[in-house]
Amino acid sequence: MESLGSEASTHNRIGDRSTSDVVVRLRTKDGRDDWLYCHSNTLIENCKYFSDRLSENWPTCQIIDSRNCVEVYCEESDFDYHVTVVRLFYVIIDGPVDDMWHGVKNALGILQVAVKLGCPQIITACVNYLEAVPWEEGEEEEILKIIPCMGSEVEPVLARLQPVNPSSIVGIFLSAIQFATSSPPPSLNDLKASAQDQLDYMLTEDDDAPLLTADNEIKSEVNICIKRLFARLNGLLEAMLCEVVESVSEDGKMQSFQSLLSDLLWAYQILNKLEILRDFVNNWVDASDKIVKVVEKASPTTEVIETNLKVIEVASKVLEAIGYGTVILPTTKRLHMVKIWLPFVRIAKPLIDSITTNDDDDTVTLKVDGELWQSLESTFVTMVPALPSENQAEILTEWLANEHIQYPDLTEAFEIWCYRSKVAKRRLSSMGVNHDKTHAF
Repeated sequence: MESLGSEASTHNRIGDRSTSDVVVRLRTKDGRDDWLYCHSNTLIENCKYFSDRLSENWPTCQIIDSRNCVEVYCEESDFDYHVTVVRLFYVIIDGPVDDMWHGVKNALGILQVAVKLGCPQIITACVNYLEAVPWEEGEEEEILKIIPCMGSEVEPVLARLQPVNPSSIVGIFLSAIQFATSSPPPSLNDLKASAQDQLDYMLTEDDDAPLLTADNEIKSEVNICIKRLFARLNGLLEAMLCEVVESVSEDGKMQSFQSLLSDLLWAYQILNKLEILRDFVNNWVDASDKIVKVVEKASPTTEVIETNLKVIEVASKVLEAIGYGTVILPTTKRLHMVKIWLPFVRIAKPLIDSITTNDDDDTVTLKVDGELWQSLESTFVTMVPALPSENQAEILTEWLANEHIQYPDLTEAFEIWCYRSKVAKRRLSSMGVNHDKTHAF
């Protein structure tokens, strides 16, 4: 930093009463009163307030001793900062002062006094320091409260907090989505997880609007990235289906499968926020047979049961999108999904529950979303009555004869089917519909 003050003042020392020609008297309303023995040339050169007070144009300049003592009133909380500012008139002239600010909070206090008294060189020094150093969260909030009210000369401090150009946001988003859907080495998994978290945050509407409003180009790029995920999934499923039972869980493929499922669960959230779930749902529907076969083929080890849970977490999201009409699918695909996932879920739940409720300290316990099973059951209860009556009857017949009748509980779907079936002829005939022709069709 450039030195403050002129060469003429380099021999002055604050507190040197033998050379002092002016006293700066710092006072507070609580009665604190400190006298600093200073030099008028140093004060005038470095501070507009003292320059005005010590000029002949100041209204009280003719009063005896008025130019030998300048009173400065301040709050108790700012007292030490005033002392520091006056001392800086003397010490800064000796060279750089990077180590003199003693942290962001102290620099902010000094800056406020420097702006109040009009000390341009100290203001510049404070701004340079605050621009360069890292801030903690509390310090950042304090800066946001103080700096905007202090004028243009301190605005550079806020450079790191300014809104970003939209094109820069898009660039970061696209780079992050490509990395977040890639398959990096294990050493980069934490970085990948962090990228996924930030992408989710960028699209989340909370107290602030989402950081990014996606256009068709962005949505298209996101879909391309998700298609790559499914391509890797299908490749892995094919490889696992070709292996013998024992090797499915032993060569790391099950762990890779889990990792892909985690990526897909995250991807679903992103696509849901972008309102582009159709391709994801259709890709999952197409892969469902293979997914179920791979998991059922493996021995029910803890790792495989963990994979079951991951599979169900993704499947529940897809089924929910289908069941509640977020993504519209033809009857054949909806029926196919119910026939695949209803048996899978009823078998998988007891296995997963056996681990989550195990009291053995040596057994790994799974963390299951408390609403997962209830949400999944509600989805099935919604999907079944939306199928043609004959398909409903087939599904309900199998459910009533199954040993796992307790979950999913399709009682509500059964009640709906019974009511509709009983009143069908009357309801349709009252509208002039030939029941026999309709049934044949």
